[in-house]
Amino acid sequence: MGGGKGGSDFDPKGKSDNEIRRFCYAFMKELSRHIGGFTDVPAGDIGVGGREVGYMFGAYKSYRNQWEGVLTGKGETWGGSLIRPEATGYGLVYYVQHMIKYASSGKESFAGKRVAISGSGNVAQFAALKALELGATVISLSDSKGALVATGEKGFTEADIAQIAQLKLERKYLPELHQAEESLQSRFKWIPGARPWTHVGKVDIALPSATQNEVNAEEAKALIAAGCKYLAEGSNMGSEQEAIDVYESDRAEKKQNGLWYGPAKAANCGGVAVSGLEMAQNSMRIRWTAEQVDKELAGIMERCFWDCLNTAKDYFDLAEGELPSLVGGANVSGFAKVAKAMHDHGDWWTVKA
Repeated sequence: MGGGKGGSDFDPKGKSDNEIRRFCYAFMKELSRHIGGFTDVPAGDIGVGGREVGYMFGAYKSYRNQWEGVLTGKGETWGGSLIRPEATGYGLVYYVQHMIKYASSGKESFAGKRVAISGSGNVAQFAALKALELGATVISLSDSKGALVATGEKGFTEADIAQIAQLKLERKYLPELHQAEESLQSRFKWIPGARPWTHVGKVDIALPSATQNEVNAEEAKALIAAGCKYLAEGSNMGSEQEAIDVYESDRAEKKQNGLWYGPAKAANCGGVAVSGLEMAQNSMRIRWTAEQVDKELAGIMERCFWDCLNTAKDYFDLAEGELPSLVGGANVSGFAKVAKAMHDHGDWWTVKA
């Protein structure tokens, strides 16, 4: 599968369900001419959840007079896949699991780790839940209004995350919940207008899961100073290039003791992967169990990790004790795959002398 990004400048905040439905139908009237189950298959992203996908799928079905798996993230009763909402967050944690296992030679895991997460949408919520399941402590979440950061050793609970999920379904913001819940006020501080990275104190793992360019160079240095050993992006292009330069420099200089960076194009591919699984289920007219989908997702993330790692070993010189560059491996692997396909399809060729 290839990949791309697109969208509209329609802001759903403050709009009624009917206004959003009317926009989705108008948008799909033109878009339906350019997509299809075997042409291009959009999925949701920022501002586009199950409601919007439902409206657009209904519009597509009406305009084209056919049912096909043309959108992913569909509802469970009309072609959606189990684990699709959880997929990006779960997959992110599965990827980092392999980073931890490799770097520690199997001696460490998520258990006992302090995990800083930004965002509070699907990716952040499900990454937090999976991290909790694996024994970690989640010490931060955020939204566009600011950050919630733990003040003590206790972090978020599953019940806290359920409350935040409901808040986001109602399109509200974290300070509203923090002000209304004494239990949150006693365990977390609210930092208006801030991202969590410079406020979390000691941290082992950072998972940017909000939006692009949400970690800059100074924040990267602050995370390293706070003890962060693993950073993987749940958001697309979560780190500024200057921050990536800081990560990679630390990895190269400190070897096993440096920060190891998992880029978005690999670490957050779980959502796209399960979109692919949803398309496969639609094509076969079957529905897999949650356990089947989760097992497939875990296997995809494991293969993705090893692909990045082994490609980095093959293409980059490493000093003794230096961890391979996962961003380098991901870039080369992605490019090589596309270049070979283009060559095989006759899009480019070489002339031998």
